[in-house]
Amino acid sequence: MKKLLLLPFIFCGFLAFAQEPAEDHTADSLRHAFGRQQVQNTAIRGSQYADTLDTGNPAVKVVLYDNGTYRYVKDLKASADSTIFTEFWDTRAVNPYKESPDALPDRFSLWIVDSLDTYCCPYQTTVRSKFGYRHGRRHQGVDLPYPKGTPVQVAFDGKVRISDYVGGYGNLVVVRHANGLETFYGHLSERKVSSGDWVSAGDIIGLGGSTGRSTGPHLHFETRYRGAAFDPSWLIDFETGTLRHRLFKIRSWYFNPNQRYVQDVDDEDEIFRTDEEDRIAAEEQAKKEAEARAKAEAAAMKYHTIRSGDTLSGIAKKYHTTVRRLCELNGIKESTVLRVGKRLRVK
Repeated sequence: MKKLLLLPFIFCGFLAFAQEPAEDHTADSLRHAFGRQQVQNTAIRGSQYADTLDTGNPAVKVVLYDNGTYRYVKDLKASADSTIFTEFWDTRAVNPYKESPDALPDRFSLWIVDSLDTYCCPYQTTVRSKFGYRHGRRHQGVDLPYPKGTPVQVAFDGKVRISDYVGGYGNLVVVRHANGLETFYGHLSERKVSSGDWVSAGDIIGLGGSTGRSTGPHLHFETRYRGAAFDPSWLIDFETGTLRHRLFKIRSWYFNPNQRYVQDVDDEDEIFRTDEEDRIAAEEQAKKEAEARAKAEAAAMKYHTIRSGDTLSGIAKKYHTTVRRLCELNGIKESTVLRVGKRLRVK
């Protein structure tokens, strides 16, 4: 069968740090518009693939399904030698990076899915236990009610780094994705994959359970970047099953264990600002803060109208301040003669 040619516009680029060319405002606008798109479950279910065709690009294949449909997909095995899948690769350590979140940039971007990737919500439900401290202990993910024995599907394409019984996690599967993100699936009753397996979004990696430190059947789901955990709700709206963005712009404070996702339109806009927009916004914010301080200072100012017989020491005593402070506020000296009727700033 002839190789299919991949149209240039179909491939939006391998999952990687987003580049932000300052000069090309049109491209930047289009990239941000595409990046802000929400994504529903795109994993194809209920249809086995019948064949795989080459496209001329070893990293991209055409998958034909037995229901007559097809789609372009990435072949992550083509990037097996990428440093993402070789450096800090440990099949046992939960955090192989051993670095502080402070080492990460203050602001960076990750493509979560582009036009060739698939996404599958781990489980559409209301989060039972949120990210953050719980009973004095750090909870680095979210707990999703999950019936025992229910198949657990992986959220994104990637490679299994850990498939093992790990302490409080119980049966744990950790999948590393091509953008460096890792997703954790804990408390499984059974693991269906092994370390080193390549998986696609929607593949079954285990069964729901209550192994490890657990008070009942549920799925513990974490998202981490270079070992640093952040609230998965920044990425996924679990109640609707929707991926919030294709392009995920991360701020360093996301990794604060007390920082949970809060739905705020203004904050969403802030997340997707360009560097130039950030600079302008920072200048405007600094101007507003300066104006607010000036207004507050003006409101706090107090004056005394000098009367016959007034002295600096007497005025200072009356307003619970010092002669030195009165001189500083009014640009005068202690020897300055006070003129009756003139206003003297005292606060």
